[in-house]
Amino acid sequence: MSAEDRLAIVVGGGPAPGINSVIAAACIRARLEGMEVLGVRDGFSRLMEGDRDCLTSLTIDRVSRIHFRGGSALGTSRANPTRDAQSMKSTIDTLRSHGVTMLLTIGGDDTAYSARCLGEAASEIRVAHVPKTIDNDLDLPPNIDTFGYQTARHVGVGVIQNLMVDAKTTGRWYFVIAMGRKAGHLALGMGKAAGATLTLIPEEFSQGSESAEVSIDQLVDVLAGAIIKRASEGRRDGVAVIAEGVCLGIREEDLKDFGQVERDDHGHLRLAELDIGRVLQMRVRRVLRELGMEATIVSKDIGYELRSADPIPYDMEYTRDLGYCGAQFLLDGGDGCMVSMQEGRFVPVPFEDLTDARTGRMRVRMVDVHSTRYEIARRYMIRLRPEDFSDPDSLACLSSTADMTPDEFTSRFQSACSTD
Repeated sequence: MSAEDRLAIVVGGGPAPGINSVIAAACIRARLEGMEVLGVRDGFSRLMEGDRDCLTSLTIDRVSRIHFRGGSALGTSRANPTRDAQSMKSTIDTLRSHGVTMLLTIGGDDTAYSARCLGEAASEIRVAHVPKTIDNDLDLPPNIDTFGYQTARHVGVGVIQNLMVDAKTTGRWYFVIAMGRKAGHLALGMGKAAGATLTLIPEEFSQGSESAEVSIDQLVDVLAGAIIKRASEGRRDGVAVIAEGVCLGIREEDLKDFGQVERDDHGHLRLAELDIGRVLQMRVRRVLRELGMEATIVSKDIGYELRSADPIPYDMEYTRDLGYCGAQFLLDGGDGCMVSMQEGRFVPVPFEDLTDARTGRMRVRMVDVHSTRYEIARRYMIRLRPEDFSDPDSLACLSSTADMTPDEFTSRFQSACSTD
């Protein structure tokens, strides 16, 4: 390390509780070693435009108490410097103009991919990446969470618990749409902890792979079946937690009922722009009306209020460790790795170990639907199961509730039952 070395910190993707703690810990570690630290404002967006004013000096006094708060003191964006050669060149040239020789990125799989590409294109800039996403879907070992997930789950469970009380009090159903672009970790974590009536995640339709094909009608039948089963037990209320990623398996032309389909700079569907809850609410009510049943259903999206929450102590401590280790790794000459804490120890994970050889992109960690953890979650859900159709008494109760014969009910809903 020379006196001319400079560390820059950039945040990409959506907010997650703990970002400021990473920034602060990394800055303090580097400053105590006499290194100048620069914060990059607004993710990669202004770097890509060659805006030299987007880098600001970070000092210990400036960052020493930001770790308590949610959001990002540096801002963030989903801008993608890998989208074309000029964007990458402008990004690198802007960093070089400030004498940056080390770059610490904070973000999810897209930011990690951008960091890897930048490091390969500018070998004099050493890069480390701190994994951040409330989706918990970066391909780390199964027992290692991405930071922000535990806080988002904690806040989300509180919201769902309140909705469960309201649902029981008023005799209504809530369809809660949870963030999670490809994987259902957050939806399942919230639904299982809160004891929601049922939780739908994309992995259950694809048995854990990244590509899940599911029709809108299939989702509607699962939800309608759960409402019928709940009603057969004398309850008119319930809360279904639905991961927004279930929509990724629906053909794009079939998404027109959900609203205008838009994509971000990384080519991903902007799931938050799709009115998933409203469409499912309308279609489920239509199915129930055809059966002579009425249900009050309210859809609610939760995500933005989770990802910018103040971090709980778990994430506050966790992110201070990650920021410290990320900065120390670069100070020690490290390069091209993701920062992880495993069993209380710092473990750098090379970018190539996280990359899908087929796509060149970072691998996504999906929910293991064959695990005991998931099996337990499914057993506590109230939804149609194979035994509901094999038990004559159960089938008679369900079909009577739906004003159908047992054969009619079986023909209509057996395909929507769970297989656990």
